[in-house]
Order: sequence, then C-alpha cells, then structure tokens
Amino acid sequence: MKTQTLLSAVNDAMMVEMKNDDSIIVFGEDVGVEGGVFRATVDLQNAYGKERCFDSPLAESGIAGTAVGMAINGLKPVIEMQFSGFAWPAFNQIISHVSRFRNRTRGAMSTPMVIRMPYGGGIRALEHHSESMEAIWAHIPGLKVVIPSTPYDAKGLLIAAIRSPDPVIFMEPKRIYRSVKQEVPEDAYTIPLGKAKVVSAGTDVTLVAYGAQMKEAMAAAGMLKKEGISVDLIDLRTIYPYDKETILKSVKKTGRFLVVHEGPTTFGVGAEMISVVTQNCFTELLAPPSRIAGADTIFPLPRAEKNYMITTERIVNKVKALVSYDV
Repeated sequence: MKTQTLLSAVNDAMMVEMKNDDSIIVFGEDVGVEGGVFRATVDLQNAYGKERCFDSPLAESGIAGTAVGMAINGLKPVIEMQFSGFAWPAFNQIISHVSRFRNRTRGAMSTPMVIRMPYGGGIRALEHHSESMEAIWAHIPGLKVVIPSTPYDAKGLLIAAIRSPDPVIFMEPKRIYRSVKQEVPEDAYTIPLGKAKVVSAGTDVTLVAYGAQMKEAMAAAGMLKKEGISVDLIDLRTIYPYDKETILKSVKKTGRFLVVHEGPTTFGVGAEMISVVTQNCFTELLAPPSRIAGADTIFPLPRAEKNYMITTERIVNKVKALVSYDV
C-alpha cells in the first residue's frame, strides 16, 4: 500500500494496466512528453515508449475518431480530453460512432475505450474549463459514465473502465485531484462499474453525491450527526448505469431523499434520481425528494465562481428542512 492522491491514483491505474496489457494505448493533447496538463499521464511515455503513449494534434474530434478505429481493430485506447469543456468537438464521433458500434454491428464489433476528462469547478479556471456536464454523457445510450471521489476508487474504477468491453466516459473531479490522500494498493484491482458505495449508514435521510461534491456531503453528514440527525450517505461513483437498488433500499429505510451535484439543475442527474425515487418509494416518503444542484447558467468566470459552488451549509440546511417537514 502507498499513499496516493486521486491524480496519482489515476496515473497508477494506467501504469499498472499498460504493464499488464500491451494493447492499451494512451494519447491526447500533451499527454506524452509533458504528461498532461495536470500530469495525470506523467512517465507513461518513459515507461512504455512513444508508440503506446503519445501526443495528438489539438483536434478532439480526431482523437476520438482515431480511437474508434483502434478499438474496433483490437486495441484499447485510453484518450484524454484536456478539459471536459473541450470535448464538444468530439461529440459527433462519440454519439455517432463510439456509443453505437455494438448496436450497429449487432454485437460483431465493440469499442472498448476510455475517454478521460478533468471536469468541474473550484480551481478558478477560464471559460470552458469548469463545466459539470455529466448528465449529457449519461443521456447517450451505449456509454458508461464514471466519476470517482477518492484515490482508492479512482484506481479501481479506472482499471475496471479500461477492462470494460464497452466505452466509458471517465470524469475526474479536478478540484480534489491533489487535496485528498489515501492508501491505495500497488497491484491492480477493480471496483464494479454501476455499484454505489454506502459511505456511512443512517436512518433519518438518504444523501447521495459523487465526485468532488462528496467532500461537502461528508462534512455535512458529520455536522448533522452532532445535532442528532443520522445520514445514510451514498457515493454514486457510476453516473450511468447508476445503482438504483442501493438508493431505493436506503430511501425505503429513511423516508427522505436529497441528491447533490455540481452540474446544472434542470434535466440533471438529480432529476432522474428523484423521478425513480418518487416512482418506487412514494408510499414510504416522509418529505418531498429534493436536490441541490448548480444554477442553470454558464459556469461563471473566476471572480464569481464562489457564488456557483455548493457549500456544506446549504446541504446541512436542506437536510434539516427535510427532517422537519410536516406531512
């Protein structure tokens, strides 16, 4: 075991898997010589050579399209979109080809590939660098969407994504790239895609979050515990397909539900989950299922960023309102 950040765990996952499987190819903008803008791919080129880890042109559509050709011909590309806000030029390739090959060929071909992308706010970045648009990717049939919140999960989930026979969008919350440290096994291991993690057990309210927002959710759960409110805290981990069974089991126990995510409110991940909770737990609910999410605006520039981000205080206040709700 060694202590790692989320960022170094991502690097370690690729390092380990590239050693185990020589069909894995890593490429993208600046990922080779420089090791990526955040250094997530540092030393991969030194370890495995320029044929297996290399820099691409500044052309996201070309990166994704090239990866499709590689994937359907036996390779396992792991590509990087330098920031999630830069991925939109590749959207046509991803929605038209990456996500559809298994269906298009009736199972004769698949696209086993991972599309990594740093996402989210909190680092006072420029325009197109801070969006949380995971709901768009989750809305595309044929894609899995994964977001880790800890170093341990980052390594296990990324290895599972690389080994998946189908394409995975792997979104990395850059706000916590280096702020969280944890002991991580040095050998390869996997965490099942589509399985949430119950971080702490409780009886009064179900609180679901993921990615960087787990930091505020965990702090809120700790503060609420001191006030006698017991939180069943769930880290979603996989956005699609998400773990409905774990969430519904929790809500049937607590009778209250709150989901927190940084992405825009309308048509977001929270909206989908509230619909499922309402449909399946209607008679057990003690309060209306609720969400705390980002504003329906373009993510603000650095000086206004703090007005967009979700705070621990907002989560605490919303949970208290749910617990005190009078049917």
